[in-house]
Amino acid sequence: MLRHPVLILVAQRIALGILLLLAVSALIFAGTQLLPGDVAQAILGQSATPTALANLRAQLGLDDPAYIRYFNWLWGILHGDLGTALTNGQDIATSLGKRFGNTIFLAFWAAIIAVPTAIILGLVAARYAGRWPDKLISGITLATISLPEFVVGYIAMYFLAVKWRLFPSVSMVFDGMSVGERLHAIALPILVLVLVVLAHMMRMTRAAILNVMQSAYIETAELKGLRPANIIVRHAFPNAIAPVVNVVMLNLAYLVVGVVVVEVVFVYPGMGQYLVDHVAKRDVPVVQACGLIFAAVYIGLNILADVISILANPRLRHPK
Repeated sequence: MLRHPVLILVAQRIALGILLLLAVSALIFAGTQLLPGDVAQAILGQSATPTALANLRAQLGLDDPAYIRYFNWLWGILHGDLGTALTNGQDIATSLGKRFGNTIFLAFWAAIIAVPTAIILGLVAARYAGRWPDKLISGITLATISLPEFVVGYIAMYFLAVKWRLFPSVSMVFDGMSVGERLHAIALPILVLVLVVLAHMMRMTRAAILNVMQSAYIETAELKGLRPANIIVRHAFPNAIAPVVNVVMLNLAYLVVGVVVVEVVFVYPGMGQYLVDHVAKRDVPVVQACGLIFAAVYIGLNILADVISILANPRLRHPK
């Protein structure tokens, strides 16, 4: 029986996440049913006969009530069956496997660069708050986050791929490539993703540090003559870790879920490109599967952020 506050809160967050994912699955299913057009017509073409269309709708189960189709779809997902793509008859789980791996690879390397860079810039901005380093860092990061991803992508593509020819403009990856070759191929989408998420993490780190710097124990450390850099790194940052972790997790979720535009711009063979291709074809099972996976990743990382914040709270770890 759960009695410790930490265990109770963690269990509550996990249960809430599962309920939220179920609610999102219903919204995804309902949203795909509202898409304009006819799936059977899109598959067979405009020249299909009414009999052929009726037979295909019956074969795909489109004549069943919506709630029956939803529970059949959900039951299949719970058993690891994401369904079959309507346009090519391929198993969706098999098709998504490699593309999901490509998306995670892109998000992983973007995070490896963005997270430590944002934290370091946030610490520097907090150290020189109100002075020119702080204003310079804040100005540059705010300028990058103010531009949409596709604008940053096309600017980077023009200068780094077309004009200076440093990186390829199309991020094609395939089996047999080494890690170095893959990183060179995806350098531009990594750069765009880093610029997009950097400002938010940096500003949250700066704000969290400055908030902690107003504490009494920080004033005591200053009176003892400790250097400002040591006070920030050794005393302020460890106590500001909870909000920093939260914003890092939110941006990691964005790196996985929000890569759709970046993947389309650079023709990267990830889940985002796969989703957009099948939205155009009105391949509903693929759209539903991709939407649910994106939602599961986002909700899962948010739950992880909540759990880390709970574990980082000493008042919960050591209740009186």
